[in-house]
Amino acid sequence: MESGERVLKTINFEYPDRPPISHAILPAARIKYGEALEEILINVHEDFGWEYLPDMLSDDFPALYKEGLNYDDFGTLWNGSVKGLCGIPVEWPLEDWNSYGDYKWPDFDTGPPQSRLYSGHMEGVDDKYYSRGAWITFFEVMQQLRGMENLFMDLASKSREVYMLRDDLLDFNLRWIDKWLQYDYDGLHFADDWGAQKSLLISPEMWREVFKPAYRKMFETVSSAGVDVHFHSDGYIIDIIPDLIDIGVRVLNCQSSVIGMKVLQKNFSGKVCFRTDLDRQNIMPFGTPEDVKSHIMDVFDHLGTKKGGVIACGEIGPDTPLDNIKAMYDAFMSYRF
Repeated sequence: MESGERVLKTINFEYPDRPPISHAILPAARIKYGEALEEILINVHEDFGWEYLPDMLSDDFPALYKEGLNYDDFGTLWNGSVKGLCGIPVEWPLEDWNSYGDYKWPDFDTGPPQSRLYSGHMEGVDDKYYSRGAWITFFEVMQQLRGMENLFMDLASKSREVYMLRDDLLDFNLRWIDKWLQYDYDGLHFADDWGAQKSLLISPEMWREVFKPAYRKMFETVSSAGVDVHFHSDGYIIDIIPDLIDIGVRVLNCQSSVIGMKVLQKNFSGKVCFRTDLDRQNIMPFGTPEDVKSHIMDVFDHLGTKKGGVIACGEIGPDTPLDNIKAMYDAFMSYRF
């Protein structure tokens, strides 16, 4: 079975031959392990055209993945301590609302906004791959423009300005989405980390009032073009998973180890395709290879169905031992629905 067919059958619950594999290897891990990691990957059949993505080991990192202090195209200043790991914002262009009238949004004609990781268009690649592009954020961009503490205060007070920022950013993202839809993609990837360890960062009611309409507009734009919506969010987000499915998310990448595999199985298995997020807080960095393999089988058995519904993925950071990386991919390739 070709990779593109395998992915589509998985998303549509149409009996793929095995779970498709999607790499999620942080640049810092590739820098640390070099050829030893590449030797593992040689034997892995990845189903999303990984080899055609931009070279994330070059010096042309987005600002948030560079060392030191670097501005992104939105005007946010990032402080990175390790090359290839996400830094933290330390200066925000809209920290003072008085500067909003003079703010200039990034220019699409100069290339993708560099605060975002993105997949490049796979020129010349045939249809054997499922082509997934973009890494479009919304809530996180609002934080990076305004500052996290300021933004939460704005939301709590329902300030006029925060709704203005939301609407302007939505317009910006819709223009950005239109750029992506000019290419022949099968799926576009959205992301915002909405969860803490035990709850959402804001109330579900506020999320539905302020943010759900914006996501709905973006997702409907993508879905109406015949393109799948992929969505990533870390943390405990179970309260909004029904909403995400309702507004068009076809593939959900959430932390099953935080939310709980049994509750995800009971409520959502068979209703949405899961791109798995393995336990990167405990098992992947600190477990044994056998722990890793057992964990993967448990995740797949809970989130998937006999018809499919699971994309095999685990984030690899520089704290993940090589033996565990190899065990992860061995388990990915051996699993059958």
